[in-house]
This record gives sequence, C-alpha cells and structure tokens, in this order.
Amino acid sequence: MNTAFDLTGSGGRLTMVSLVQADITFNDPEFHRKELTVFATRNSTAADFRRIISLIESGTADTTPWITHRAGFDGMIGEFENWLDPEFGVIKAMVEVG
Repeated sequence: MNTAFDLTGSGGRLTMVSLVQADITFNDPEFHRKELTVFATRNSTAADFRRIISLIESGTADTTPWITHRAGFDGMIGEFENWLDPEFGVIKAMVEVG
C-alpha cells in the first residue's frame, strides 16, 4: 500500500482498497508534487461481500464495463506501457493466465 503512491502517475487517482490494520506512510512532498487524488473505501463486512457476489452471480450487477483491456500472460509486457498511458482509457486491465 505504501508503494502505491510511488506507482501512481502525476495527476493520478489512487483508490485504496484494503483491510490493512497498520499505518500507511508516504512521502508528502512527492505526493503534493504529483498532485494525486486519494480515495478510500470503507471496510466491508462478510455480509456485504456475500451480497455483492450474489448480485454479480445473478447478473444484476453488470461487471462487463469494469475490465476495459485484456492481454494474455505472454503479451502483458508489450501492453503494459499502453496501460499506463491515460490516452488508452484503461479502467481495469486483466492479465489472462492459463
């Protein structure tokens, strides 16, 4: 979680999704230089996860738009640079293994 700040590009948005129970630290001057926006999610309960999984399994929650780019494991390296470029409009990139 700490290195996520380093991996986020200038002007980027970082969404923290975790169950970390410890402190998270980051370099404040670098954070401001990059002008990052940080979003945090709330901790969900097991019941929340069961409900969401049920909605996905039933088709009520359409997850199709969530994954905008895909590559096989062997092709991932060739695509990675594009995935980092905002011009490519990546929301979520999926690496397919197997």
